[in-house]
Amino acid sequence: MEFDNNRPIYLQLLEDFKLKISSGQWKSGEKMDTVRNLAKIYGVNPNTVQRALQDLEREGLAKSNRTMGRFITDDESLIEEIARGAFYKSCDELIEVAEELNLTKEKSLTLLDEYWRES
Repeated sequence: MEFDNNRPIYLQLLEDFKLKISSGQWKSGEKMDTVRNLAKIYGVNPNTVQRALQDLEREGLAKSNRTMGRFITDDESLIEEIARGAFYKSCDELIEVAEELNLTKEKSLTLLDEYWRES
């Protein structure tokens, strides 16, 4: 993962963790990797990973068990809500660009459909 130096790393990690959960890359109810291993994978300080994971827990997407480790939530509706939020954020960006280009909703959807079929 390449980090944006203009934004706190722990927030970028949090966003990546949410993406992994909402996309199913990290499965509902699955045991998460340790802080130390995640820090090694991402090439960051373990304290930075810990801060991101604390926020993940605050949002209800992970749960800690002192003796067994940390687990991804099994709340599928919460995971779906996170996925929907990420999608809507991208939609907001797309709509903003379309408006800057003076594209109508219909033209934008046509272009999106064409692009989607080509991908």
